[in-house]
Amino acid sequence: MLQLNQIHKVFNEGTLDEKIALSHINHALDPGDFVTVIGSNGAGKSTLMNVISGVLSPDVGEVVIEGKNVTNLPEHKRAAFIGRVFQNPLAGTAPSMTIEENMAMAYARNKKRGFRAGVTKKLKGFFKESLATLHLGLEDRLNAKVGMLSGGERQALSLLMATFTEPKILLLDEHTAALDPSRAELITTLTKDIVQQHQLTTLMVTHNMQQALDLGNRLIMMDKGQIILEVSGKEKEELTIEQLLQEFQRIRGSKMTSDRALLS
Repeated sequence: MLQLNQIHKVFNEGTLDEKIALSHINHALDPGDFVTVIGSNGAGKSTLMNVISGVLSPDVGEVVIEGKNVTNLPEHKRAAFIGRVFQNPLAGTAPSMTIEENMAMAYARNKKRGFRAGVTKKLKGFFKESLATLHLGLEDRLNAKVGMLSGGERQALSLLMATFTEPKILLLDEHTAALDPSRAELITTLTKDIVQQHQLTTLMVTHNMQQALDLGNRLIMMDKGQIILEVSGKEKEELTIEQLLQEFQRIRGSKMTSDRALLS
């Protein structure tokens, strides 16, 4: 479903501030894979997400989605088959618009536009049914401004709307990091349920090692723009945070320096 071939990205090349963000990354996701991504600050996790989504272009390499080379396809055209939820709850929704209006925009994102009514009775019913699956009571607040929702409610809404286009790839970029523990736990549970229900091929960046171990069928660890470790299946299920840290030290010869990862 997703293939990354020799992805290489350098920032400020040829200057004193030159930084290799991604170093010849090769990786592939099969349909239905749920891959969690961990690593120190500056490991290249967010850059990888931006290259896949089209926010950034790689200096070298190819991004292939379901057999189609999309390396030169701009972000707005990739949006038809990539869903993304960001760390900031404010990023995935329009706060001055209602829940219904936000959902209508997300629903129409990869559909032909016409002069028909924006939200039909049938579509409103679909929105209510979809919101009811979140168990947050949002189905009774369709006309509420999204800016009045809590961070957790907005992330839940963003996650739901990301499924409307039936994306080939779902990108989750530390989407629980800005939430308090109880809301983060809620969104983690919703993520697991939604990915499983829609059989979404998913790539999730997280600073929370336990979350990375609990979710998905595969885990990759990044450092300095490289994938340094990959585990899957039963090996992943039996891993502990302590063992992950030991693996990092064994591979790199030093301890992981990310306070956020360690404290989580």
